[in-house]
Amino acid sequence: MIGLEDRQALAKDIEATHGAGARLRLACSTAGIDQRTLQRWKVQEGLSRGDGRPQAVRPAPSHALSPVEREQLLAVANEPRFAAVPPARMVPMLADEGVYLASESSIARVLRANGQSVHRGRAKAPKAGRPPTTHIATAVRQVWCWDMTYLPASVLGCWFHLYLILDLYSRKIVGWEVHDSDHSDHAVHLVRRTALAEGIAALADKPVLHGDNGSTLKATTVLAMLNWLGVKPSYSRPRVSDDNAYAESLFRTAKYRPEFPSKGFADLAAARAWAQGFVRWYNVEHRHSGIGYVSPAQRHAGEDHAILAARHALYTKARAQNPARWSGNTRNWTPTGAVTLNPERDSVVAAHVGATLIQPLAA
Repeated sequence: MIGLEDRQALAKDIEATHGAGARLRLACSTAGIDQRTLQRWKVQEGLSRGDGRPQAVRPAPSHALSPVEREQLLAVANEPRFAAVPPARMVPMLADEGVYLASESSIARVLRANGQSVHRGRAKAPKAGRPPTTHIATAVRQVWCWDMTYLPASVLGCWFHLYLILDLYSRKIVGWEVHDSDHSDHAVHLVRRTALAEGIAALADKPVLHGDNGSTLKATTVLAMLNWLGVKPSYSRPRVSDDNAYAESLFRTAKYRPEFPSKGFADLAAARAWAQGFVRWYNVEHRHSGIGYVSPAQRHAGEDHAILAARHALYTKARAQNPARWSGNTRNWTPTGAVTLNPERDSVVAAHVGATLIQPLAA
């Protein structure tokens, strides 16, 4: 866009050059504009009034959200249950209730326009790493991840110990315990109780249990119990801090929850009560972004396909009612397939999934 003073200077120089015998087209080309641009400036008063595009009044698109819809969207987004929920999780939660207000980008745009779109949390940006070879889960009870983390007590220097076992495929917490000490007996009791609750004894193929290289998880009593249960142990590679990323990510989610006490837990009972509430929220209420924004409990029970199909039908209906609001396809509600413990090449995952699906037919 060329300003009024620059237009007038260019037109004056071109006219002087053209009056001296130069061809008008070449003079305009040397000045960096087209000959028709100069003609349009003269016809449409562009040399006296300038460019009118910045001040042009453009009508709002017919498919834009109305003020009433914006107010309704903002009222829903400000409900207490959505206080700590981003638009990416609001959309699936509303879809499960049969409610469609707007797309994820529209919700984010309305929140940003009202000054309610800010970064939440204190986590640093993730860093890219080398993709390692790892385990692949195509169904529940194939790969488990477990780890232990410290929960601060209100007394400085004292800690409680949270043990968690996570199903890699469904992201469901299948076992957890909180103790006031770090001992291998706690790990033995947890894995035995989890195996009983998940019915591992009836499975032909026992799961893989992946953990870090901590002394508690590699104790002789733990290995003996895993051998008795038929569970195959797996450990992180030496000097690779993120080889158990799903368990570490789960601990980060737990400690960044709003109800996590910033001054520590008063006693063991308080720590266990908080852990029980967190596990229920994570398994039942939490819409996990890695599994299509369904809850881990729904994914673990095999309900995610029906839920995602219902969301797709809802979005298809909403698009048919107002197609002008959709510039492309609807939101992708395809169920998540195989899950790798760490990033893996697509060819390796495809080969593993193919072998997993063919083997039962051959048997």
